[in-house]
Amino acid sequence: MIRDGNLPGKNITIFEETSILGGSMDGGGNPETGYSLRGGRMLTTDNYECMWGLYKTIPSLHNAGKSVFEETMEFNEKFPSHSIARLVDSQRAAVHVTSMGFTMQDRIELLRISQAHESTLADSRIDDWLSPCFFKTPFWHIWSNTFAFQARHSAIEFRRYLHRFIMDFARFQTLAGVKRTIFNQYDSLVLPLQAWLKEQGVHLLTNCVVIDLDHTTQSEDFRVTAIHYKNQGKAAKTLVNDGDHVFMQNGSTSAASAFGSMTNAPPKQTMDSSVGWMLWEKLAAGRKNFGNPGAFNSCIAQSSWESFTVTLKNHGFFDMMSTFTGNPRGKGGLVTFMDSNWMMSIVLAHQPHFPNQPDGVQVFWGYSPFPDRVGNFIPKPMSECSGEEIIRELSGHLRIDPETTESAICIPCMMPYVTSMFLPRLPGDRPAPVPAGSKNFAFISQFVEIPEDVAFTVEYSVRVAQTAVYELLGIDLDIPPVIPDDKSNVTKLEALIQSFK
Repeated sequence: MIRDGNLPGKNITIFEETSILGGSMDGGGNPETGYSLRGGRMLTTDNYECMWGLYKTIPSLHNAGKSVFEETMEFNEKFPSHSIARLVDSQRAAVHVTSMGFTMQDRIELLRISQAHESTLADSRIDDWLSPCFFKTPFWHIWSNTFAFQARHSAIEFRRYLHRFIMDFARFQTLAGVKRTIFNQYDSLVLPLQAWLKEQGVHLLTNCVVIDLDHTTQSEDFRVTAIHYKNQGKAAKTLVNDGDHVFMQNGSTSAASAFGSMTNAPPKQTMDSSVGWMLWEKLAAGRKNFGNPGAFNSCIAQSSWESFTVTLKNHGFFDMMSTFTGNPRGKGGLVTFMDSNWMMSIVLAHQPHFPNQPDGVQVFWGYSPFPDRVGNFIPKPMSECSGEEIIRELSGHLRIDPETTESAICIPCMMPYVTSMFLPRLPGDRPAPVPAGSKNFAFISQFVEIPEDVAFTVEYSVRVAQTAVYELLGIDLDIPPVIPDDKSNVTKLEALIQSFK
């Protein structure tokens, strides 16, 4: 709106439900009580056309005179991603993957789903199209944990990822091409953008929960006329005048998420803890062009996973993992324990991971897509485990002495809706950024339909917002197209060759 629509920043207000901006791209803490991150995101320069287009214009907070994009590229030239061991087998051996492990049946079925039309795949699951043996291959273990897929997720979304990230077939085992930020993504991406918005005069209202929108419909024209919200618990109302525009996040992958501690498991929360989901349901009632939130928020058992952040006061664990995997510190990717009932994965980022992180303190992150399953070493579901018990489960898989993690502070986080955008869907379940008939209102989220692009990425968030803004404000500029790597004969040949290894 500011950069391309010439809208003064002082005319823009952001209503944020939580105490900080950035949504699920959060990060914070200290070495005494522990650091915490809800998630981490894979970034590349091959597939993030809109995101890097944005960050080429946002100044770095850490390197004067450079953009966030320039800072990130220079960092990755010094510390390129090249994971040697992405998997750990049942014998506690680091697996150096050289083969995708496909049978001919796997190749045929994978080709069939990749070439199917989305109308054919509608409302079906990945495991409706692929045989059980496929889900035991090294490819599936790496692909699913990189992108957070489960076999029960949407066949449509899986197909889109196959096309969007086809170039990664030839480098899937090393994550070469992945770009990391200099610190965690909150400090490296959210805070610089927030600082730039403040400089432009944008009003940032935190602890501000939007509870309803007044609207009118005349001759099928939909207009929002007022925003009702609670700011610091006090009810308030803002009128939406002629010429104003309203952009709403419909649904949230981080809705109802909750943190635990070293002594307590995260409290269990449901949709009752998410005003955002309920507001979308209220607006979509009786309006097919506003989507179907029920397709995404009605089955927590299929959309939840649990992450955890570990703070250590010594180098022992990092040194052990570097020796064990062969990954130089800070250059490896997710390491997945193949025999873990929770399918636990961890990643050790370049240190320091936080700007205020002292020398000698190390931070790593992990997650598990099956928190409802009983652990291999802790006899209860992960969702009922404290941080201390999660550390013991991890230690069991690595067969390490307790002294290696005796200083650990582990903060778990349960996210009931984190992969809800992956649930099987029908055409129309995700609305267009600007629904048909809307004159001053748009949706922006992972639950908006952008053909060909993939939902669980920062790129999708930026592309959706850019599309909505350009349409509502009438900005006559081209949005960067999705790069058609899947149309390249060279890339397709490389993927084909890799599939036969």
